[in-house]
Amino acid sequence: MKLYYIPSACSLSPHIVANELGLPIELVKVDSKSKRTEHGDDYLAINPKGYVPALQLDDGRVLTEGPAVVQYLADLKPDAQLAPANGSMARYRLQEMLGYINSELHQGYLPLFYPETSDEMRAGRMAHLRKHYALIDATLGFTPFLLGERFSIADAYLFVVTRWATFVNLDLAPFPHLQAFQERIATRPAVQAALHREQAAAS
Repeated sequence: MKLYYIPSACSLSPHIVANELGLPIELVKVDSKSKRTEHGDDYLAINPKGYVPALQLDDGRVLTEGPAVVQYLADLKPDAQLAPANGSMARYRLQEMLGYINSELHQGYLPLFYPETSDEMRAGRMAHLRKHYALIDATLGFTPFLLGERFSIADAYLFVVTRWATFVNLDLAPFPHLQAFQERIATRPAVQAALHREQAAAS
């Protein structure tokens, strides 16, 4: 399998999940501006959406959208329990959390990365993120991970998106449980390996 990624982008989430599972995945870096891979291939021919992640399976099929990709990876090794069983209420809770992170946090950050975003919109996005982080922080005040006592693919996604707070100067001091979560997840060997690999690729 090949994982198409951009360093520190949301594709870091499936990279972490693959490491947690010990899955052999070839990493292929994508240039966000030229839409070319590090090998010179046209990324739009691989994923017409133009963004990452994209997971190319061994049979040539391509799966996109981070929440779908991490669920696919988790289901390859169900005994690792990074995702509850399909059809269970716990799985629906996982999908509920992945959807929340995607729609309220991930999408909330995106305008903050564009210099043309107005100050008014920037302030609005910051307020939006703080509002939704408050709910996440409350959850993490009761459990070490988003879904309880076990690390899941939702935790990988939250960790990756929340790292962007530094890039946009969003102060996370009001959310001590979230900050503790970030520090805790950062120490995981699979996370450390993914961060080091992507930081080396970015330099």
